[in-house]
Amino acid sequence: MAGEKPRSVVLLSGGMDSCVCAALAVRDSEAAALHISYGQRTEERERVGFERICDRLGIKHRLVIRDESFRLIGGSALTDSAIAVPEAGEQIGTDIPVTYVPFRNAHFLSAAVSWAEVLDAEQIYIGAVEQDSSGYPDCRPAYYQAFNAVIKAGTREGKIQVITPLIALRKVEIVKLGLELGAPFELTWSCYSREDQACGVCESCVLRLRAFAEAGAEDPIPYVLQNRARQAAGQKI
Repeated sequence: MAGEKPRSVVLLSGGMDSCVCAALAVRDSEAAALHISYGQRTEERERVGFERICDRLGIKHRLVIRDESFRLIGGSALTDSAIAVPEAGEQIGTDIPVTYVPFRNAHFLSAAVSWAEVLDAEQIYIGAVEQDSSGYPDCRPAYYQAFNAVIKAGTREGKIQVITPLIALRKVEIVKLGLELGAPFELTWSCYSREDQACGVCESCVLRLRAFAEAGAEDPIPYVLQNRARQAAGQKI
């Protein structure tokens, strides 16, 4: 019917970017949320974040999938306990780090497309970011253009499209957008290595802290060593 919002599936990890993306999806569509646990170090905390964010944003239709393949394949510090999560260096994004999970987003998108077909949804939201990121190859615009071509060729009606509303934004812009949307940042989790308090020194924590500092906002989640975390992010203490 005219005036109805389109249906969508939003991939919601529980992190900062996916939370802002979910807030956009709720604003602009009838959103269902998909969370995938894949054996990552912080999967329990991310799952909690997913549920709480859905509650806050009013997303009732949810699906949680567990994918064991990444832990069995290994090769990433996020899924292999034998590979340490490194502290962030001065330069982030110049090389693909050991926290890259090989071709992860293809698995996530495939599940989202399958569910979207069942729900008769035509949009898939994902909070991929190319700017101010760790440089993962499956977060590049060309990747999503190619994936949309695959979806068109390989689905029943070929109408589903992946939407990446944050991909060209800097992290500080994502924080500002989230604040405008009322995204519940206090419920999110970005740390690669800890579930009780964020470490403050992994690439994900440092990028997040820098973004909040540049936005002139306080990051509402707890960090193990607040001063050290701020120093790693280049903030004045």
